[in-house]
This record gives sequence, structure tokens and C-alpha cells, in this order.
Amino acid sequence: MERIASFQVDHTKLLPGIYLSRRDGDITTFDLRFKKPNTGDLLSNAEMHSVEHVMATLLRNAPQKDAVIYFGPMGCQTGFYFLFDSRRLTDAQAIQLLKDTFAAGADFSGPMPGKSEVECGNYINLEVSLANAQCAFYRDVIRDWTEADLSYEK
Repeated sequence: MERIASFQVDHTKLLPGIYLSRRDGDITTFDLRFKKPNTGDLLSNAEMHSVEHVMATLLRNAPQKDAVIYFGPMGCQTGFYFLFDSRRLTDAQAIQLLKDTFAAGADFSGPMPGKSEVECGNYINLEVSLANAQCAFYRDVIRDWTEADLSYEK
């Protein structure tokens, strides 16, 4: 079998940040790495779930929402994937959207989006404070990120 692209990245050297994972026609996938793999320093289920609910809600309500295809967690619990329509957003615009949205996530207040039995199959492990803390951490990681930083190999 062919080895998929993400398994060809040396995860022992990968630091938190935004990386260009792949381009599939007009769909671009960014790898939003929060934690270094293989260190035991992973996002908890509640942290991942809380960030997912806040960020997905904010991104799908942003002025650029028509370009947003998907925001969701990685199975390895080290970050998230952000997929967008490259006909509607350049890489630079997508980076800026993420910077703005993670800043908004750090300051998000009010009820947790989708925190009910009707809206979510695992609604009990959602906490705004967990999303705020992780969004603030990542906002600071990507504060100065540019297109030049998107490569896995630095």
C-alpha cells in the first residue's frame, strides 16, 4: 500500500504551528498542530471537543464562511485539520482567518455552542474555559505565522 503523506512527516521534529498538509484540486488542508506528538503531551478529549465546538462555530459564522469546508480534530490528539476552498481564500487569507478566529476563541464567552443532548452526542465534556485556554495558547503560537512558515520542513 502507498504510505499517506501525513505519515511521511517526521513527527518527532514537528512543533506547534500551521502546516500545509495537502491540496486536492480547489481544497486545501492545513494541519493545525497544537502539541508535539510522542511526548505524552496531548490535548485531552474535553480540550479537543471544546476547541472544536467553539472554533467550528466561529469559522462558520465568519465573513469568509463560504470558504470554510471543515474544522475538526486529529485522531492523534495533537491538533486539528482546517479545510478551505482555495478559490475563495488564499493561503495568506486562511492564515489570517485562523489568527482572527483563534483570538476570538480565546475571548469567547457565553454558552458553549452545541452543548445539549439534542445537538451533540457527547455534550457533557464541553467547557468554554478549556476552549478559551487552548485557543489563547494557539493564538500566541501562530501570532507571527506567514505563508513562509507553512512547510513541514523548516
